[in-house]
Amino acid sequence: MKKIPLALQLYSVRGDTGTDFAGTVAAVAKMGYTGVELAGYGNLDAQGAKAALDAAGLKVSGTHAGINALRNDFDTVVNDALLFGTRHVICPWWHPGQYLSAAACSRIGEELGGIGAALRAFGLQLSFHNHASELKVIEGRTAFDWMLSAAAPRDLAAELDVYWSHVGGVPPEKFLADHGARVRLLHLKDEKEIGLGPVDFTKVFAAAEAIGAVEWYVVEQEWYNHAPMESVRRCFEQLKAWGKA
Repeated sequence: MKKIPLALQLYSVRGDTGTDFAGTVAAVAKMGYTGVELAGYGNLDAQGAKAALDAAGLKVSGTHAGINALRNDFDTVVNDALLFGTRHVICPWWHPGQYLSAAACSRIGEELGGIGAALRAFGLQLSFHNHASELKVIEGRTAFDWMLSAAAPRDLAAELDVYWSHVGGVPPEKFLADHGARVRLLHLKDEKEIGLGPVDFTKVFAAAEAIGAVEWYVVEQEWYNHAPMESVRRCFEQLKAWGKA
């Protein structure tokens, strides 16, 4: 099987990109990452970030766009994704207070599916990134299940965050067994650096690679034993030791 490329979600090093986006992505490339997932452009605008990524030789696996941007600044979301040469747009969060019922979750899925259909007209794929709240059981199914069931797979994919799935009570390998054909982007995260927490990555990789839909593995770091750049370097080295980088 062809090796799945490895990207870094730049939110992991947002303090560094906020002061020196170009220098940070150059250092990320030197670590060995193939690409990055965007969540803003730090101290640059989109054109400047594109130039910095090109200079570093990094691809863009996807770009995060909040629901307000998707609703109210759709053209900019599209134009930025096309500028960076990615086909993946990810809605990274939804207010958990809105997961009130199966019907409410289905309405959210319907709205996301409509946005995804509009993005598809430009050759773009919408995914939704989960936290633990989407794994809450409501009327017999998780909120995420209701959301995904309300939209066609071509209009709404899933960016599974394996750590938050674990925290939410759904082993990530089970989510992959249930919805793996819709998971094009897989967020690799653990408590502190990868390999130092409760996530069973052996099962995660086996499930993802058996299904074969994942296009990018994406490291995201939210808690650190070290400075953020050192933490994401250690994540890369652990994945390299496992044969995933």
